[in-house]
Amino acid sequence: MKFLALNLISLLLLACGNQSKENTATNPEIANAEPIEVPAQNGKERAYFASGCFWCVEAIYESVQGVEEAISGYSGGHTKNPTYEASNTGRTGHAEAVEVIYDPDVVSFKTLVEVYFGSQDPTQVNGQGPDRGSQYRSIIFYQNEEQKKIIEEVKAEVAKDYDEPIAAEILPFQKFWKAEDYHQDYEKNNPNNPYIQKVSIPRLNRFKSKFPDILKEDAH
Repeated sequence: MKFLALNLISLLLLACGNQSKENTATNPEIANAEPIEVPAQNGKERAYFASGCFWCVEAIYESVQGVEEAISGYSGGHTKNPTYEASNTGRTGHAEAVEVIYDPDVVSFKTLVEVYFGSQDPTQVNGQGPDRGSQYRSIIFYQNEEQKKIIEEVKAEVAKDYDEPIAAEILPFQKFWKAEDYHQDYEKNNPNNPYIQKVSIPRLNRFKSKFPDILKEDAH
């Protein structure tokens, strides 16, 4: 029992950020807002997902064929210009999120949604793995009614495989705030970080084993 307790403490200390005690619900004004659509640029579209620590999520999406880049940041909250320190209090309403820049001729929005649900524990509320707090809650953002329909259909299919409810919120996209530079490509730039070794890389490898057919050549 003592060994298990020490392991739990170690994981908490290795977590992506501070453990917020706030269980902040999404502001109703945000949940009921009209979605904002981000125009395509040079044939590339953008999608937005929150699923625990953004270091993990960024690495997962960057391993997918058709994804040009994934950028770590914050979304879903009610404050402007959020910082890592502020979002980790749980009081800004923001969740750690990623902006996925992708080629829709190579990978569809539906596939990105399937990656989203398939790369996490979709029933975990207010967190993912050892990262707990509203800043780590699962949110999937839609920019129009077509995307919302796709998300709801995939979520309904995923729910058939679980006894517990699917935790992810489905919210209209409003704005994405890019995170500080040191968070970008964090897993790639810090491969020996204890959190990356014990949490992020195992999560990435579990995803790869489930989705081998959509991985980039150098991601196998």
